[in-house]
Amino acid sequence: MKDKIKPTLVLTVICIISALLLVFAYELTKDRVAKQKEQKFSKSVEALFGKSDITILDTNFGSDEIEAIAVTSDGKTAVQVCTDGYSKDGINVLIGIDENGALSGIEFVSLGETPGLGSKVRDVASFREQFIGLTAPTEQLDAISGATFSSKGMRRAVDTAMSVYNENKEAILSGRE
Repeated sequence: MKDKIKPTLVLTVICIISALLLVFAYELTKDRVAKQKEQKFSKSVEALFGKSDITILDTNFGSDEIEAIAVTSDGKTAVQVCTDGYSKDGINVLIGIDENGALSGIEFVSLGETPGLGSKVRDVASFREQFIGLTAPTEQLDAISGATFSSKGMRRAVDTAMSVYNENKEAILSGRE
């Protein structure tokens, strides 16, 4: 009987110690990780709109794909969207919306799509430029040949940002939920 209980107890103790070490490591690094994530977001907003004061909203307005929303002091909005392309959560972009509600730019935070195919949504300027000036979600898409899933993912990211912005414009621009 001892031969059957002893390995189970040893394994249980090892699992408990491992779990405690993971919790300790998480607690030790979570503030630094959050600060780095916020700095990366701020740099992406700066690349999109230039240097300006931003207010980061603490809401995603009910959309699981929205990572963050920032509003500049001059009324421009940046919406960070993480969505599926060919890979799960492979497209992480910052959608810039000007003070008139039109899409003014796209900045990539990260791209986990297939190099040489799906990465063309970032590398082909004419693909990104078709979204500039949109004020609402669009049904039309000039997809990149060989990167259909990535192209549709990019459109979904733009549509999500535009929908959330249009449905919550007053709350976003006033800096509240």
